Amino acid sequence: MITTVEEAKLAEASGAHVVVAQGSEAGGHRSTFSLDQHSSGAQVGTMSLVPQVVDAIRIPVIAAGGIVDGRGLIASLVLGAQGVQIGTRFVTAKESGAHAVYKQAIFGSSEESTVVTKIFSGRPARGINNRFIREFEQSGIEPLPFPSQNTITKDIRAAAAKVENPEFMSLWAGQSTRSLTEEKAAAEIVQEIVKEANEVFI
Repeated sequence: MITTVEEAKLAEASGAHVVVAQGSEAGGHRSTFSLDQHSSGAQVGTMSLVPQVVDAIRIPVIAAGGIVDGRGLIASLVLGAQGVQIGTRFVTAKESGAHAVYKQAIFGSSEESTVVTKIFSGRPARGINNRFIREFEQSGIEPLPFPSQNTITKDIRAAAAKVENPEFMSLWAGQSTRSLTEEKAAAEIVQEIVKEANEVFI
């Protein structure tokens, strides 16, 4: 997984057979190789990143970040990607192991609900903003490096999940959540995406 053209070149030179171009819209941990230049991970949008990576390397490129429907799939293919990686939409699937409260937080979120934070793990990740993130940031205390920060917040996150309190859970999610409103089977999600993609050509 890469987040810049330079990372894509490094991956190709290192023998990678394919790269996943992760745009800034993606939920979860940023895939930036080095945090020296990008303290919060590189923040290049998917639609900008994909064509530039496609033009810069010869190996296949998979698009990721903010893709939840057939339109995102088609747009990615038009930009030169060989396929897409979809995350947040499948977090809400019936088969997903995600906590029910986590899924409900996604259903109740919008494109403005997420932030990139190091508060939970020590590495930059996009998730739904909540009380734990806000209060930790207001404290002015720097999170420990990964994996130490992840270790010290583990019990807090587990306890929050146990009592179904999303305000202290890590709710990783991308920026295209407004259209996600109900739990569906994974197969149904795939069928919907394919149907939407086909309709784009009609």
